[in-house]
Amino acid sequence: MTGTPTRVFVARLAGIAVFDPSGDQVGRVRDVVVALRLGSRPPRVLGLVVEVSPRRPVFLPITRVTVIEADAIVFDGRLNVRRFHQRESETLILAEMLDRTVELTETGEAVGVVDVAMEPTRTRDWLVSKVAVRRGRGRAGRNGRPGRMRGPGLRRGGETFVVDWDAVHGFSSVEHGQGAAGLLAAFEKMRPADLAGIVHELPEKRRGEVAAALDDERLADVLEELPQDDQIEILGRLEADRAADVLEAMEADDAADLLGELPTEQRERLLTLMEPQDAAPVRRLLTYAENTAGGLMTTDPVIVPPDATVADALAHIRNPDLNPALAAQVYVCRPPTATPTGRYLGTVHFQRLLREPPPTLVAGIVDSDLDPLRPTMPLQDVAIYLATYNLVAGAVVDDNGHLLGGVTIDDVLDHLLPGDWREAVMDASAELTGDPEEEALRGGRAGPGEPRPTDRGTPP
Repeated sequence: MTGTPTRVFVARLAGIAVFDPSGDQVGRVRDVVVALRLGSRPPRVLGLVVEVSPRRPVFLPITRVTVIEADAIVFDGRLNVRRFHQRESETLILAEMLDRTVELTETGEAVGVVDVAMEPTRTRDWLVSKVAVRRGRGRAGRNGRPGRMRGPGLRRGGETFVVDWDAVHGFSSVEHGQGAAGLLAAFEKMRPADLAGIVHELPEKRRGEVAAALDDERLADVLEELPQDDQIEILGRLEADRAADVLEAMEADDAADLLGELPTEQRERLLTLMEPQDAAPVRRLLTYAENTAGGLMTTDPVIVPPDATVADALAHIRNPDLNPALAAQVYVCRPPTATPTGRYLGTVHFQRLLREPPPTLVAGIVDSDLDPLRPTMPLQDVAIYLATYNLVAGAVVDDNGHLLGGVTIDDVLDHLLPGDWREAVMDASAELTGDPEEEALRGGRAGPGEPRPTDRGTPP
């Protein structure tokens, strides 16, 4: 295999780009599929799970991979874009093997799996040959929650070393102890929407482990991108105090949408556990109908007083944590500027800010000609408003002229699309015929006495 090292640690493949023979990127590595074998025989690598647009996992046979480098994988031939379905005889290394507690065969000592290495054979097959393990426990996180890894083997708390595959046992036990820090470390740089796609695909038990290992802010970001059923399930698995912390870290409008789907008693309990300053905007949003400007808006747009300068406004919208749609405009209000108390004077669009000298006062360039949105305006009218004036966001103002928040185009699209659109994107599959090479690799070459995968037409 041209350009390929003799040993590859799988966790380092997570998220790297996959290119076709012409050099075009087709997706990124999500996981590696292996088939466990009887006894101490090393597992055979079947292929890679590659995520292609739109967030669809597909199977790439390992025999088609020609190059494995630190930042790229190249394959030779076409890629079957039919959705990958894991079979009962298959194991995913990142999702199911990392963080598992196994035992050293010689001493019976329990160790944690940090990474797994695969090596090519003379017949172009790949086998899992090595296991990186760690003694002891990792560093605990905030409030006693699991700590997060920054990379394979880098957590404190125990010696890390590499052993042969047959030097450990316990991978075949489904209920064997398993955390999630290693899986999260492998996808640490992934965008929340993409990580949400992976979380959606995990078994329910593993999804709970991942949620427990994520810190509050990262879990909040992932929850905002998950289908509603997944959100409710994950939130319900958390202890009430932790659930309140995660809701505090979510955008107020997303937290309100989620809480609005919960039973009244559970919703009130969580709101009571939240910090008052975080619960207050969520309670305000819950008073509006879901498909109105008030129900769609965020209560924390970019707001400056009229005596702020262009330089001040630009400093606000440079915040890397700010939603790009919210950063497209700055709302000018008389103090106190915090919603819902500030008296709205108008909007300054970021392009206007870029054209003006930094010392210019925003009061002199504010656009006050465009009527703002009203909180009771229905979704369809909000969409028409944004489309008519070519806006990506709009101010929401009450009858007394107080700024309540801002509606962004992403929230409008979220509510215009079918209610299950996130799940539909994650579950979308192409109705294509099977791939003979894929079938041979995944089901036609099992050794004597080894289990064979289920029929391709009836995925588990």
